[in-house]
Amino acid sequence: CYLNNNMEHIISLASFKNLQLAIYEFWEDIKKQIARMDEVYAYMGETPSDKNCNPIKSIIKDEFCLDEKHEITILSDMDIIMYLQLLEHINITSCRMLMMVAKLLKYDKVNQLLTECFDESTDNDRLFMLISKEYLTEE
Repeated sequence: CYLNNNMEHIISLASFKNLQLAIYEFWEDIKKQIARMDEVYAYMGETPSDKNCNPIKSIIKDEFCLDEKHEITILSDMDIIMYLQLLEHINITSCRMLMMVAKLLKYDKVNQLLTECFDESTDNDRLFMLISKEYLTEE
């Protein structure tokens, strides 16, 4: 949710138009994933809590000092891409682990919702790699 609330700012930091579009697409997926996770919590009869998530919160809130401008624009954009891909890799790993648990507990609906989140995250990871390649060859 912190990331969702700060995506507009991250988009404003990107100078490469295709990167801005990719971040916007990423943001739309974040909104869908939050809705799915709300559905998972409701299905499980649980209330979400970030009580024991300090390492993850620290990574998300760190933003690798994205507000510090580099003299070379490509470096700022590459920092953004690296930051977002790191978050996607955390999400991919988390989904993978939770999908195994859901399957073990025979929570088919939860597994399906997590699979959808996982698929979006892997697609976004690929998208940011393509943007990186496009950006680096365009400069």
